Amino acid sequence: MSQIDTTKDVYLFVHGRMDLLQKSVDALIANGFQREKIVTAVPNKVGSVGDYMAMLWMPPNPDHIKIQKITKVEPAEPVGMIGLWKGVTKEDILKIQI
Repeated sequence: MSQIDTTKDVYLFVHGRMDLLQKSVDALIANGFQREKIVTAVPNKVGSVGDYMAMLWMPPNPDHIKIQKITKVEPAEPVGMIGLWKGVTKEDILKIQI
């Protein structure tokens, strides 16, 4: 976890699996993320460079959380469920089993 800046927000994508929301939050906290920094991702608000994305992976039956660091945010026209996140560039940095 030394590569994680725990002062940054982490945007959690559950891909409709609300039954795994609490389990995902608990896994993130157990791996050093702060509860108050975990934000449920929405299509009309993106994070900033340096923030994190935490995605349940691989939908529809995820078995881990893919942690990605946001490296670039460009303006984008919202598209479907992805919304403004279409303009976000990120890099994979960690995998957490759930």
